[in-house]
Amino acid sequence: MKHADDQKQSQQASQTRAQTQAQTSAADWLAQMTDPKGWQSMFNLMQAGLPGMGAMPNLGNMSGMPNMPGMPGMPPLSMPMMPGLSAPPALGAMIPPEKLQQIQKDYMEEMSTLWTALVAQRSPDLRDRRFADPAWKTHPLHAFNAAAYLLNAKFLNDLADAVEADEKARRKIRFATQQAIDALSPKNFLATNPEAQQKLVDSRGESLTRGIMHMLEDMKKGHISQTDEHAFEVGKNVATTEGAVVFENDVMQLLQYRPLTKQVHQRPLLIVPPCINKFYIMDLQPENSLIRYAVEQGHTVFVVSWVNADASLGHLSWDDYIEQGPIKAIEVALDISGEDQLNTLGFCVGGTILSTALAVLAARGQQPASSLTLLTTMLDFSDVGAIEVYVDEAQVQQREAAIGKGGLMPGRDFATAFSSLRPNDLVWNYVESNYLKGEDPPAFDLLYWNSDSTNLPGPMFCYYLRNMYLENRLKDAGALKVHGDAIDLGKVQTPTFLYASREDHIVPWNSAYLSTALLNKGKRGNNRFILGASGHIAGVINPPAKKKRSYWTNDQLPATADAWIEGATEHPGSWWTDWAAFLAEHAGGQRAAPAKYGNTRYKPIEPAPGRYVQVKA
Repeated sequence: MKHADDQKQSQQASQTRAQTQAQTSAADWLAQMTDPKGWQSMFNLMQAGLPGMGAMPNLGNMSGMPNMPGMPGMPPLSMPMMPGLSAPPALGAMIPPEKLQQIQKDYMEEMSTLWTALVAQRSPDLRDRRFADPAWKTHPLHAFNAAAYLLNAKFLNDLADAVEADEKARRKIRFATQQAIDALSPKNFLATNPEAQQKLVDSRGESLTRGIMHMLEDMKKGHISQTDEHAFEVGKNVATTEGAVVFENDVMQLLQYRPLTKQVHQRPLLIVPPCINKFYIMDLQPENSLIRYAVEQGHTVFVVSWVNADASLGHLSWDDYIEQGPIKAIEVALDISGEDQLNTLGFCVGGTILSTALAVLAARGQQPASSLTLLTTMLDFSDVGAIEVYVDEAQVQQREAAIGKGGLMPGRDFATAFSSLRPNDLVWNYVESNYLKGEDPPAFDLLYWNSDSTNLPGPMFCYYLRNMYLENRLKDAGALKVHGDAIDLGKVQTPTFLYASREDHIVPWNSAYLSTALLNKGKRGNNRFILGASGHIAGVINPPAKKKRSYWTNDQLPATADAWIEGATEHPGSWWTDWAAFLAEHAGGQRAAPAKYGNTRYKPIEPAPGRYVQVKA
């Protein structure tokens, strides 16, 4: 009985100490926030530091900066340089005094309310899903830390939104601000994460040991593990659709897949995937493989598998990728099939490359495509979405100076840049689970593919970055040339199926819609636009059997994307069936399925998925 009483008294004493510590922390921080020097430091940060994209400000050790209660005991933090993200010149951005005063006033009121709730032992309302675990609510200090962190985050975002500058500069400021906010979450540090602390106690220190081992392994690999990378092997349990390599050059291997039907359509289908990722995103598992689905529909499918460039290929240009990539692939696929035309499909930058190739062939008097399908592809780069923060003259010049005349754009830089667009989901989530909690990453094929990055030749990448993302020249007839042939997308005259994903942060769907005004000039009715639910990858890889998500159609093509969606009809399920009907319409009649790969000119080299896709960056 006495033991129970002693235990109860000990618990009460512990709670009292925790409450006193939280109150003291809040009181100290409120006092600091009333110091004009603290506000001036914050303002100086917004004016000069936050857009310091090359190296984020050291938010954990800034002179004169008050110690935020949502970020106690943090080690000095300096964000690593984002790939291709250089420090922009001084923006001269200003926050009007009246806006600054209002932000200060609102902040102080909200912090006072939070402190009052803490003193009254009322648990703060933590709506952020990062703090959904009960551990954040059972201890007053942790609850206060989380609530104060969220309030600090709102304060910094309010400051970023109040900056008066041009819109592009404002986006960079907001982006840099959010990067710092996400990095400084109490979830990301063992000293302030009650979930990780409990795991440490429950495992008697084993979780910390495992976490350190995970971190050391990732340091060797050069990236944070998002999945169990030992659970998958290309050609064994991903990219398993049966086929053969029937052609290869410095830029790509061309795969031909074995028919799964006795009869096939006369015209084959050529798929050009993005060159900044491996092609097997379209062939992860049999049940979600777009490649296998097309084969099952009776198409003879050819797929470009891009090279993972090494130093020996660092001289290759955009023209080389167009000529030796889709143009050569079209030639080989037509030769093997014995047809004059074929269906074509391009995904993401693969669609940009394919469209450019078809425009080159049009300039040469050829129209080899009986149809064109573009999945989440930009041809007009007026609005490039979230990735815009990495694109300006200074950053492009920096890349050109480094690799524009030779060298490699590392695949890991692409991965880091794209992860930075969703850092809580793709970075800090794994820092917490892998390192702080010592958990093993789960086996997930999509995330395995996501970490299997691809290098690009520097000259090719710099051309793409400047002429598409920075200067948006592809949309202008005759502005660009490939081996002397002027590019005019309007001369690509073929029935076209355009797909975009509504929540895509890499290719905004309204940007994808702009392609309807570029292709089939004078015959806009030859274009069909489909909008799918979800994002860049999940929207595309949505097999019908799953009966998930939805898509929108509209037989009319008004001038703007907003007008299109107003008149669109939503359908449940996958857009694949709509595309299959479109493809069959332009695939010609039926004939017996080929009994072997290739022909006398192009003989099988090795089984699919080939060597190129297995090379690691």
